[in-house]
Amino acid sequence: MMEFLINIKINWPEGMDPARKQKISDDERAHAKELAAKGHLVRMWRVAGRRENWGLWRAKNATEMHAIISSLPVWPWMDVTVHALAKHAVDPQPFETGSVA
Repeated sequence: MMEFLINIKINWPEGMDPARKQKISDDERAHAKELAAKGHLVRMWRVAGRRENWGLWRAKNATEMHAIISSLPVWPWMDVTVHALAKHAVDPQPFETGSVA
């Protein structure tokens, strides 16, 4: 599995129906929980004061990672930056089984 550091910024359209926005947000949380259970979403950090987050994600390759991210219900309103990660020789933390080697 490869690891990816992903930044997601949410750009909700002005005037979006609040009920629709809430439904999409609820669906997003449920889908993220499923992705975490499958081992794709490893960690998630919110950027304080913004509609933005950073996450550590895992997938077989960049193509699978794109499919995972684009499956998120909020995908149409996301600005996404993906960084594929590689092992560093001086990393003090050992890699877990299944992560980048």
